Amino acid sequence: MYRHKVEGQPAFVLHTYPYRETSLIVEIFSRDFGRVALLARGARRPRSALRGLLLAFQPLELAWAGKGEVQTLMKAEWQGGQPLLTGKALFCAYYLNELLLHLLPREDAHVRLFSVYAETLCHFATELKEADLRCFERAFLKELGYGLTLESDARGAPIDISGHYAYEIEEGPIRLPRPGKSALSVSGKTLIDLAHDDFSDPRSLLEAKQLMRALIAHYTGGQGLQSRRIFMELQEL
Repeated sequence: MYRHKVEGQPAFVLHTYPYRETSLIVEIFSRDFGRVALLARGARRPRSALRGLLLAFQPLELAWAGKGEVQTLMKAEWQGGQPLLTGKALFCAYYLNELLLHLLPREDAHVRLFSVYAETLCHFATELKEADLRCFERAFLKELGYGLTLESDARGAPIDISGHYAYEIEEGPIRLPRPGKSALSVSGKTLIDLAHDDFSDPRSLLEAKQLMRALIAHYTGGQGLQSRRIFMELQEL
């Protein structure tokens, strides 16, 4: 008998890899259980009902059971409503999955992040905007307990919209006498715009991208994300 059973759980596939001759290990992001590893028995067989279902970026309803680090997938149903992603949108979605795989602990529920993830995929399918990436990154870091200090500096003083700051990762914004030159250097306006998810100013969008990239590199221990590297290589081509 299985010691643990879950039914009717909304989820997305983050990554799959072969297991033995006919099965798959499936890393999923579920609404109520966070990131979970599942064994999909026989999913690689040509006639398997699971073969065409376990696709990334498609909303699924899953059932699983078992104990230990890898449990057994019992059922998968496609929920529909999410167009297939192509081109830049597809690479951006892979980037989101890499973030979740690198930094999200197993079996740690993040219901709000699940909702933001699903909404971001919908935005990617209709109109890809760089601002959607920045919004997801900020929500993601906040959910992990790495929320950014954006409306006051490290000393508690309100951010000056015309000021210049260096973002100290463990402290927050530090006021500078003049614009800095590092990726962690931002204007006061960028901090305020980021706090309100307002990226209509091109400068705020650029500085927010540089800041987020530096923060994520810090929290991933400097590990280069494959999706970003591949995307940059394709742009060069």
